[in-house]
Amino acid sequence: MAETRATEMIHRLRELQAAAPDILGSAVVTADGLSLASALPAEVSEERIAAMSAAMLSLGERISVELQRGEFEEVYIRGDQGLVLLTAVGRDAVLAALSRNESKLGIIFLEMRRAAADLLAYVS
Repeated sequence: MAETRATEMIHRLRELQAAAPDILGSAVVTADGLSLASALPAEVSEERIAAMSAAMLSLGERISVELQRGEFEEVYIRGDQGLVLLTAVGRDAVLAALSRNESKLGIIFLEMRRAAADLLAYVS
């Protein structure tokens, strides 16, 4: 991937975080678990986020199909210290975000959908 492409994706991730300040970090990951771009806190492993996000994407897609819920769109996991949110970026990538527990999910998912639509141009 060209450096400018990755830089543009990182810029879009930072815009996402500015639009939804409860997002603490974000990344775009391929279905294979490769990180395309990230804007994550220093204490978060980019490789770990990539691998786990790809696994959740795969599982989310399988659950959607098996339970006849249509095409995978988004999923979130709530822990006692925050949330992990995933939104599909086309069929081959996922946008992952980390946020606070008290986050307004409607706003975050709205901003993530907008970002995913913009990021699709870079992952297709």
